Amino acid sequence: MTAQVIDGKAFSAKIREKVASDVTALQDKHGIKPGLAVVIVGEDAASTIYVNSKIKQTSEAGMESFHFALPDTISEADLVAKVHELNADDRVNGILVQLPLPKHIHESAVIEAIAPEKDVDGFHVINSGLLATGGKGMVPCTPLGCLLMLKDTLGDLSGMKAVVIGRSNIVGKPMAQLLLQENCTVTLAHSRTRDLAGEVKQADIVVAAVGVSELVKGDWIKKGATVIDVGMNRIPAPERGEGKVRLTGDVAYDEAAQNAAYITPVPGGVGPMTIACLLRNTVTAACRQAGLDDNDL
Repeated sequence: MTAQVIDGKAFSAKIREKVASDVTALQDKHGIKPGLAVVIVGEDAASTIYVNSKIKQTSEAGMESFHFALPDTISEADLVAKVHELNADDRVNGILVQLPLPKHIHESAVIEAIAPEKDVDGFHVINSGLLATGGKGMVPCTPLGCLLMLKDTLGDLSGMKAVVIGRSNIVGKPMAQLLLQENCTVTLAHSRTRDLAGEVKQADIVVAAVGVSELVKGDWIKKGATVIDVGMNRIPAPERGEGKVRLTGDVAYDEAAQNAAYITPVPGGVGPMTIACLLRNTVTAACRQAGLDDNDL
């Protein structure tokens, strides 16, 4: 058996198409044009590429795009002041401050400065708390994308055993909460888990989000399981030329594909879903801020 590939690129295109349709409906029915503000500090090459992609896709979806490129010498106080300015701007429904930030700026201080209802990354402690308690907050984009792919592929997830590898606030913890809400039995594994392979072997759903290249081996995967690989690791590839790299996930793909029923590739799996869900969250935020039901389009 060879696993069926979950095509994140194709699925994300459908989500962006729906977002564009929702944006048109919001404008036509309610006179609202959702706006997303993206703030980047410094000139990190990878972050710049990622931000440019977000800006492009925001405009393509018919939304207002606000872009602020700030120097890496900016003080924490001035960055927080910029966030407060965007909080007060009615044209802006979603605020995203691109991480990582320079070492002299506390990321938590900046994230907590964002108004929770405009926190389209879903990182604010209030949104984290709402997710943990089953409330209605903004959900982090990457885990949301993973969940949408799982539900599209498997349908009802109730009763399935899921193992999430990695306990970050950005992916692992919110992913576990989302799967709990879908009535999965969830194990949140991490670097101190004693028998990681044994835990993974029991799982119907494996979400790997630990940032270690090909940590999860093929023989860890139960026959017929579904594997979502969030990892994006850049590994030196001298065979491609000096300084060249290749991208790998947290799962040994070729091996795992022999046991899994469904698997996401790297690249082309989870990655495209993150920006698509960012756009989706911005529409959700615009609806809620206008007092509309998320589906009232």
